[in-house]
Amino acid sequence: MTSVILLAAEKKSAEVTDWAARVGWLVGLALFVALVYWLMREGWKWRGTLQGDLPELPTAPEEPGPVTLGMSGRYHGSTTAGQWLDRIVAHGLGTRSRVELTLTDAGLDVVRPGASDFFVPRAALREARLDKGIAGKVLTEGGLLVVTWAHGDRLIDSGFRSHRAAEHNEWVDAVNAMINKTETTEGAR
Repeated sequence: MTSVILLAAEKKSAEVTDWAARVGWLVGLALFVALVYWLMREGWKWRGTLQGDLPELPTAPEEPGPVTLGMSGRYHGSTTAGQWLDRIVAHGLGTRSRVELTLTDAGLDVVRPGASDFFVPRAALREARLDKGIAGKVLTEGGLLVVTWAHGDRLIDSGFRSHRAAEHNEWVDAVNAMINKTETTEGAR
């Protein structure tokens, strides 16, 4: 019994945590995270500066004509056409947001609550297709509606996803039919 008491008497309490070292590590980690965030923000601003030659985005006309199609969903960003990772951030095109798309005889009206709205005139539309990714957003095959359009001297791919993905095929058909109709009309002149 005395050996048990002696053994218990020899045990010491645990070392007290070195709070100064722990706080130092936490402050260092917080500074590192802040630095990484700041560098990402500066990179985003630099990309916008490099894309400063992109003209202002057109706005919807007063009388766009009858509505062909409408869609609610998400806008996932715009990239240089054919380069799904080359995000365009100038004029707010890189900002993901909710979207209300309206296809009319005049073109494609993109209304984005909380972000800049823009309009793609009918003559600027080049192609619509289903794809699986754009600007860092990857979905299942055919899960993204990508509309290619001309703006200034650039071709731009803009990615949209409907709340009802079954609508995507209808949009591809309608936009491509509108493009073909425009090319036929212009070719007849």
